[in-house]
Amino acid sequence: MLKKIKNIISKKKRHKIVSLTAYSKNIAKILDKYCDIILVGDSMANVLYGMPNTHQLKISNIIQHGISVRKGVKKSLMVVDMPKGTYTTPFQAKKNAKLIKKKTKCDAIKIESNNKNFKIIKEIIKAKIPVMGHIGFTPQFKKNFNVEGKNRYEIKKLIKEALLIEKAGAFSIVLECITPYTARTITKILKIPTIGIGSSSHCDGQVLVTDDILGLSGFYPKFIKRYVNLTTIIEKAVKKYSKDVKTKVFPNNKNFLYGK
Repeated sequence: MLKKIKNIISKKKRHKIVSLTAYSKNIAKILDKYCDIILVGDSMANVLYGMPNTHQLKISNIIQHGISVRKGVKKSLMVVDMPKGTYTTPFQAKKNAKLIKKKTKCDAIKIESNNKNFKIIKEIIKAKIPVMGHIGFTPQFKKNFNVEGKNRYEIKKLIKEALLIEKAGAFSIVLECITPYTARTITKILKIPTIGIGSSSHCDGQVLVTDDILGLSGFYPKFIKRYVNLTTIIEKAVKKYSKDVKTKVFPNNKNFLYGK
């Protein structure tokens, strides 16, 4: 097992795990100073490509950005999402996981659970590729957003799903939009760390989309905390640049590469 994986597991019930998404070297380099896990998320479909969901994202897209992110990551554990449709069978999953690992040099991959693909997790792990699980609201498999774990049936189902993912060999699991009680129960039962997104502070760690906390995405549900509004800052800079060009303030003599 990778040293970085062991380090993440060792934080269970001891230290909160910090995770954010990255799609480029420059952002990854900043995150690497403060994060335990950097996720090359399929959220890039919405954030970068303007897609309505993550369903059409290709493996070539995730690999391209994974290669860039790898250049900015030294300390953190780098995890790459497997896009929808790339792990429908054990053979296909193993083949694509190996491709992602080879091309991006990531430390692990993440797959969303459809409450059936436990064997696929096992097969990927047999190929010596660590796997992060994902339950609750899984955008690749569920069209309608709903908070899960609101009744006994849902709670029981989520606990069973989480335990089966752990049994399959996953080193951690994302809990997305699960009620606080259910998130706390699952976190307490599992031996592996839980990483929450919209699932309360009871999880062992938290993950968010970086563009959301920076105020760039325009997506601000209740579980997001916006730490800065970069949209406003960027707009001010672009507005000033536009004015400088039109009024011939830029470029001036200081900006000339040679002569006047």
